[in-house]
Amino acid sequence: MAFLTIKGRSVAYRLLGAAANPLVVLAHPLGMTQAVWDDILPALLHRYRVLTWDLPGHGASQAWGEGAIAPADLAAEALALADHAGAERFHFVGTSIGGVVGQQLIAEHAERLASATLTNTGAVIGTAELWDTRAARVREEGLAAMSGEIVPRWFAPACFEAEPALKPGWMTQMGRGDDEAYAKLCEMLGGHAFTGKLNGKGVKVQLLGGSEDLATPPATLEALSSELDGAPLAILDGVGHVPSVEVPERFAEALLAVLD
Repeated sequence: MAFLTIKGRSVAYRLLGAAANPLVVLAHPLGMTQAVWDDILPALLHRYRVLTWDLPGHGASQAWGEGAIAPADLAAEALALADHAGAERFHFVGTSIGGVVGQQLIAEHAERLASATLTNTGAVIGTAELWDTRAARVREEGLAAMSGEIVPRWFAPACFEAEPALKPGWMTQMGRGDDEAYAKLCEMLGGHAFTGKLNGKGVKVQLLGGSEDLATPPATLEALSSELDGAPLAILDGVGHVPSVEVPERFAEALLAVLD
């Protein structure tokens, strides 16, 4: 792991693979870390250079300072990291809030993208009331206290049955996050939508979802597809909100089909 100062904040990232290979930038879901990509790295690194990073207040990245967080702020982090890697154009992969970062890049920086794979996300995710309520609860109760109700929404029930340690493991990781940064990201999700902002950008886009995803169900991905000139959508059967963790082999196969 390495660190880069971006707009006065220390951002934790990993840059792996041969410098001559095309760059793939991956953005993780809310409440998680760049570790969600670990199990797909072996499938990527023989052909691609891979850059992952921790969102504000997640993993080893410094928490946010004063003021709100906007999608443009997170996209600026992705671009700064790509610049640091020396890549003028890159492939982007984002899950959940990571997919929101991808939508911001498509809307405002399409010329930088070789492709975009957006998973388990939406042009609109939930409602402003839902996110404002969660932000208020996180500030009052803390992430550690709330992790027990949030983490189960990330994975299909069969995933927990097959791997019982998954739930307490991610609860522990989530509880280590910065409460205020998480709350500000919740408010960002409730206050920004990409409806009407994504058509006609000329970016090759692939959408992926999970049939068991409670946060961004297939209908949410279908609506996003219509915002992206009818971008192709694949729904992974029996999978929840984080396919790179639940079914890394299937996810890597789908991703390589786009990248290659």
